[in-house]
Amino acid sequence: MKKNLFILGLMACSMTMLGQTDKNESKKENWYFKLGGSYFTQTASTEFPVVGGQLPNRDVYEGAVSNNKLVSRESVTGSFGEGFRGGLTAGYRFSTRLGVEMGVNYYTSNSKTMAQTTNRLIAYDPNTTAATYVSFTAKGQIKAFDLAPAIVMFLGETNGFEPYTKVGIIVPVHGTLDIKTSRDYATFVGANQVANTEAYSKDVVKPNPTLGFMSALGTSYKLGKHISAYAELEYRNFTVHGKTKETEVYTENGVDKLNTTTSFRKASYSAIHTNYVSSLNGTSNNETYNSAGFDETKPMNELSSYVGISGLGLTLGLKYSL
Repeated sequence: MKKNLFILGLMACSMTMLGQTDKNESKKENWYFKLGGSYFTQTASTEFPVVGGQLPNRDVYEGAVSNNKLVSRESVTGSFGEGFRGGLTAGYRFSTRLGVEMGVNYYTSNSKTMAQTTNRLIAYDPNTTAATYVSFTAKGQIKAFDLAPAIVMFLGETNGFEPYTKVGIIVPVHGTLDIKTSRDYATFVGANQVANTEAYSKDVVKPNPTLGFMSALGTSYKLGKHISAYAELEYRNFTVHGKTKETEVYTENGVDKLNTTTSFRKASYSAIHTNYVSSLNGTSNNETYNSAGFDETKPMNELSSYVGISGLGLTLGLKYSL
């Protein structure tokens, strides 16, 4: 709702200024190009999706074997809207007041913790009294290229400054969500640690096609006949739904366990490949819902989830007008 009000406000302001333009004002048709860098902060937080079967929580366990229990739980929320962006923009100005732009951008988000667990008991052998505990942290990061077509409304030049507004859409053309998970398996017999395994995995989620929306308020300042500096305050909002997921890296104590013939991960295609679906039932390739028909040689079916990329950013750069 806030996004829509912001966009409508910018459009109303721009149209008001446009209506006040002197009809005899000379046209200012020309091409221009912009090079800029941005930093965005997130503007909305949502609960992250399930990561590797782990709920988006920050859990802390205490105690050994018989009394290992959950002592605190905190929901992990956030957005991948915080991060850096660099881009090139080509624009064409039809008149003194109206133009269009096409931006090509590369965005990399800040790394965000999506799930975390500390000291959870996962195995106990009563014969040897060996107990194994796991602590893990899963962090995600989005990297993406996008196209950003927009309509620009210039509000008039004064003393070298020319403010403008623009509204448009964001079309991601390529991108991934990389989820890097570090797991520490510690095995104890009594108070003595007898084994420790540090496991690391990297899962790459590829998205379904999507569209986002953006609006911006900016100004340029003339530095010369063709060169200007510019600054923009931009709001953007869109969500990304997962399409597929693949485990690209899995190591234990630094040794590759994904691409070796003796690895249990290599033996099961479904363990490292996932196809996201809208629902799970008795025909899905999911062992929980279809144990009799589950095929380990095909990708696992899991419920599709989404992550948000909502942010408010400041862009600084240079503009060259032909």
